[in-house]
Amino acid sequence: MMTTVRVPASSANLGPGFDALGLALNLFLECRFEPSETLSISASGRDADSISCGPDNLIWQTALTVAQDVGGVLPAITLAIDNQIPLGKGLGSSAAALTAGVVIADHLLGLGWKPHRILDEAAKIEGHPDNVAACVLGSIVASAIDSGGVARAVRLEMPDHFRVAVIVPDYALPTVQARSVLPDTYSKQDTIFNIQRAALLIAALSVGAISAFPTALEDRLHQPYRAKLVPGLEEALKLRAPGLLGCTLSGAGPSILVFYERGCEQVCDLVRQIFAIHGHPAEILSAQISREGFRIW
Repeated sequence: MMTTVRVPASSANLGPGFDALGLALNLFLECRFEPSETLSISASGRDADSISCGPDNLIWQTALTVAQDVGGVLPAITLAIDNQIPLGKGLGSSAAALTAGVVIADHLLGLGWKPHRILDEAAKIEGHPDNVAACVLGSIVASAIDSGGVARAVRLEMPDHFRVAVIVPDYALPTVQARSVLPDTYSKQDTIFNIQRAALLIAALSVGAISAFPTALEDRLHQPYRAKLVPGLEEALKLRAPGLLGCTLSGAGPSILVFYERGCEQVCDLVRQIFAIHGHPAEILSAQISREGFRIW
């Protein structure tokens, strides 16, 4: 009998919360699996042609890594992947795959891990906790790796009068390339700038303070450097309109996350138009927040 695990997409950073803040979105990676005599992987859904169906598949390799970490032996499986998450667009497709792999290993090996243990394992494999924390816990999540190397995360709910959408252009941006343009060090002024706004953003999301926007989404640590890789990003970050709270790069990009007031969906088209001006057709995904993280049944 097949077991199913479903993992949400995620958007990391949210402007100033570089490698610390993330949110889960109602776009899902769904995997059906069962033990088998030989490994068999199939893929369907969005960007299925880009998903490996061989032994190097990221979900399977992650499950093998977990088994190695705990000294277990993982049986071969039949794995059917149904994907809704755009690949290479800054929506946490690799984090969703990593999370699915950890959950599959936990299930097949009978480890009985709680969500925070799954988060910790996924964060160790990923290297940073922001996307996987959203994949595991859902909603909006602040996360960090403590001095002992353990992932810590706290979730909060999106205020009812806030909404999000993602504007996805017609090209991918590898995370490795997006990280390569970042500096090794930052000035004291820029660091303070981001700390202030990350704190303001968390407070604003906690109490639904519209007045904190768009200041709460400003950033000097990653978006200014990545703007040259995402034509139109600078214009989107400066965009102001009634009902628009502000825009941020979604993860490493090139997608743009739009925060807006409920009932003001039309502001999302302004970002689509900016991409179009720069020669890139874009899709508006009104995904909204996923209030739950991964689910297995």
